[in-house]
Order: sequence, then structure tokens, then C-alpha cells
Amino acid sequence: MDRKALEEEIRKVAYELYVKSGCIPGRDLDNWLEAERIVLERYGLISKEGSQETSPSSACETQPKTKVRCRKKTEESSATKGRGKKKG
Repeated sequence: MDRKALEEEIRKVAYELYVKSGCIPGRDLDNWLEAERIVLERYGLISKEGSQETSPSSACETQPKTKVRCRKKTEESSATKGRGKKKG
């Protein structure tokens, strides 16, 4: 598998992890590193025990371009607005 195809697969897996975890912002590096580990294990470039035969950074040096497609969650739902306020 060539480097460009490997990077694209890692990018897709990282995005899937982002969506699966609830579109939490600020976790792009964590998602990328986990996706990199998953893909490299898939192709036998690293062992499942964690000892690396090939350095992930040498296999893929660029970071993913993040596409945000998730809706932002509101802090309060309409059902909970107004609760907890003191009267008076």
C-alpha cells in the first residue's frame, strides 16, 4: 500500500472515531494516533503488543484535515431551562 493511500485510510478511520465518540472537539490528535495504530496493525506494520516494526511517524507524517459535520450540543435542553433558579 502506498503512503498516500495509507494516509487516506488513517484519515477516514480518525474521522469515524471522532463521530463515534460524539464529535468531541480537541481530540483530533488522539483520534489520529488511534486510527494510525488501527490501520498499521491491520496491515501488519506494527504488532498488536505495541512493539513497532515501522515507526508510525515515518509511515505518515501529515496530520488529517478535519471536517466537522456534527451538530453542536446545547448546554441546556428546552426541558431543563429554568430549573434550579431561586424564586424571589
